Amino acid sequence: MSTPPHGLPVYRVLTGPDDAEFCRRVSEAIGLGYELHEGPAVTFNGERVIIAQAVVWPSLPEPPRE
Repeated sequence: MSTPPHGLPVYRVLTGPDDAEFCRRVSEAIGLGYELHEGPAVTFNGERVIIAQAVVWPSLPEPPRE
């Protein structure tokens, strides 16, 4: 599949509290075919840990040059 399903963009940033729901969202994106882009960004908002994780749709390999 050359484009993400359901009209999703090729680049997404998932954010939220560091909890099971956030992990499920990232796992779902990976299950759809997205790949993690770099590591997560993590911060503390005074009450809980908040995470941002970018995911990207894998690009098609470039054709060989002659």
